[in-house]
Amino acid sequence: MDQTTIGLTTEDAAAKTQKGLHNDYETTASKTTAAIIKDNLFTLFNFLNILIGVFLFAVGAYSNMFYLVIILVNITIGISQEVHARNLVKKLSLVAPQTLRVWRDGQLSNHLSKELVLGDWVVLGAGDQIPADMTIQSGRVEVNEAMLTGEADLVIKQVGDSLLSGSFIVSGEVTAEVMHVGADNYAAKLSNKAKVHKPIRSELVSSIRRVSTFTSYVIVPLGVVLFLQAYFLRDTGIKSSVIVSAAALLGMLPKGLVLLISIALTTGVIKLAKKRILVQEMHAIETLAHVDTLCLDKTGTLTEGNMQLEDVLPLQDAVDPNLLLGHYLSASTDNNLTMQALRTGIADMPGETPQTIIPFSSERKWGAVSFDALGTLYMGAPEKIADSAHLPQVKNAQAAGLRVLILAQTPTAHLNEADFDPTASQAIAVIVLSDIIRQNAQETLSYLTEEGIDLKVISGDNPMAVSAIAKRAGVPYAEKAVDLSTFATEEEVRAAALHYTVFGRVTPEQKKLLVEELKAADRTVAMTGDGVNDVLALREADVSIAMAAGDSAARQIANFVLLDSDFTTLPDVLFEGRRVVNNVTKASGIFFIKTIYSFLLSLICILTSTAFPFLPIQITLIDLAIEGYPSFFLSFEENKQRIQGRYLSTALLQALPNALLVLVNYFAVRFLQADYGWNTIDTTTLLYYLLIGISCLAVIRACLPLNPLRVFLAVTTTAGIYVAAMLFHQLLEVSFLTTITRPYFIGLMSINIVLYVGLSLLAKKWSAIRLAKAN
Repeated sequence: MDQTTIGLTTEDAAAKTQKGLHNDYETTASKTTAAIIKDNLFTLFNFLNILIGVFLFAVGAYSNMFYLVIILVNITIGISQEVHARNLVKKLSLVAPQTLRVWRDGQLSNHLSKELVLGDWVVLGAGDQIPADMTIQSGRVEVNEAMLTGEADLVIKQVGDSLLSGSFIVSGEVTAEVMHVGADNYAAKLSNKAKVHKPIRSELVSSIRRVSTFTSYVIVPLGVVLFLQAYFLRDTGIKSSVIVSAAALLGMLPKGLVLLISIALTTGVIKLAKKRILVQEMHAIETLAHVDTLCLDKTGTLTEGNMQLEDVLPLQDAVDPNLLLGHYLSASTDNNLTMQALRTGIADMPGETPQTIIPFSSERKWGAVSFDALGTLYMGAPEKIADSAHLPQVKNAQAAGLRVLILAQTPTAHLNEADFDPTASQAIAVIVLSDIIRQNAQETLSYLTEEGIDLKVISGDNPMAVSAIAKRAGVPYAEKAVDLSTFATEEEVRAAALHYTVFGRVTPEQKKLLVEELKAADRTVAMTGDGVNDVLALREADVSIAMAAGDSAARQIANFVLLDSDFTTLPDVLFEGRRVVNNVTKASGIFFIKTIYSFLLSLICILTSTAFPFLPIQITLIDLAIEGYPSFFLSFEENKQRIQGRYLSTALLQALPNALLVLVNYFAVRFLQADYGWNTIDTTTLLYYLLIGISCLAVIRACLPLNPLRVFLAVTTTAGIYVAAMLFHQLLEVSFLTTITRPYFIGLMSINIVLYVGLSLLAKKWSAIRLAKAN
């Protein structure tokens, strides 16, 4: 090969760089910071809250504007979470920067991988990551494409073959021509598919949005009617008209609930961090609690990614296989995982000088060493050595998911590689090795199965081998295995998703298809992975879990990173998700009381042309003392119970008895006012104190069954808000209960307690019936 004609000239490279035909490529993230701020700030929910605040400010009702603090905190949390997720995606890179030897002007010179241009000739050797898609012009190498394809076996590449960006050269050296650069590279295309912004999937968040959307659309007409009635029909003045209208509207919006959810999830992030689990998307904690299908990788997940020697089964009585293995290991230069396991289990036997050494090759599937005194020793796959694939020891071990090698011998030493013939050798021993199953893997998989989670094992390796390992790890129905390399169409892959447990020889695109099909079947899917070949599926899954020991691309794209690369910690994440969902659901029964009665009271006030009975500042005190204080502490409690029913329907059903009691008390107080001629301040005070009492009943119910913390919360909440109402009665525009209203308060609260017990039992029975029908 004439070196003067190899590669490009400096001028050619500069011209192609100017045309954009170079390897310096970086995609922009799907959303800019400005777009994220805009999306979180300019929502109908925020607009209505701020608009109400503007009206309150305009009429000088400053004390009633405190609720805006909660709105600002919610906006800040939303922006920070989305920016954090966007930045993680933006950092995704499958090809690391490196310095390479490039032919320019007929000689080798060093250039960064991003400086490569289309048509460059590059020299690559062992240890190099392939920076761009290339075609080999000379030489021969073994390539590890596991991070791209998931297959652990090395691939032989020689003249005319393609090298894919993102893979690694294990041995040999080649000169290759750059065929694709930048966005056209295989790794870049894979990366770009993964860099699609994935919206948060959260039942809690989506439920709050549904409630907010509904209330947001009814707020405008209700607000207009309430204001017009107050200003024109009752002639209450513009300030009073705005305040009473604002109180009705603000009560419908569940402002504090979003903040409670964020606090509960943040607590989970902190707890999991102490258990060496990095949470990169906090809403995924909740989603994992709903997962019913878990897709597992084999290497690095079920197994540790290492081998161990199980047994050496002699086939010849007169020969000690351990002695021969010791001599082979002492002479061999191989250092793959198999050889490392053998060296751990078999002692080296130095002393015999090797004549010829042939390293193990994934193409040949055998290696050999020749000695003067021992003849030639072969070690490799049963189908390649001494026609030993039929041996019962081999078949039994392979059926059990174990890896099998044959040690064989010929009496003569060989000096030339062409003279080596493993088929003519005599088998000395069957060497049995195993992938090391992760400690506690069986217990973890058994627990997940008991919790109703369907397990799928997806791997780039041989399906039968993966199936056997899955059986050893305790995966149910692991015998239902399929080789996806035999499937030619997308429809075939999708059809297999629900019918098999183990999937072998799976490409990155097929992994994504499997996850898509499982989701299409209304499954909530979690995916574990550690390589580039897992990235598309990780991005598609509802919950993605990466191993810290894996590729950086998988780590950056995952919702969770297991810092100890130990998937047996997944139950800890599941428990945190259950704690969040169960505790927030219980607390939501308190929050939604205000939403329901505010909406119904607004309709009643419009129909009767009366003023909404509460003020924004009164509602804010209930937000803080009854909704915020006990819910904050209850959200920290452990709760490992399975999630029952849907969040929104359960929470609304819990709140309904209290909301109905507020309406009953409203009519009762109005009746008493009309009958006894009470003044406005006594009526407002009695009604507000009854509202506090009815809301406290929900707190007491949320604290059942009682424990010391819950008793403390129930007592301090009930006593504290009444004390606060009396201390700040002027700001709240209420008074004290009088000798006239106090007996009615005691009597009505006694009736409320009896009615509340009955209504709660009915709601609980109805909820149980709905859950039974759903199951």
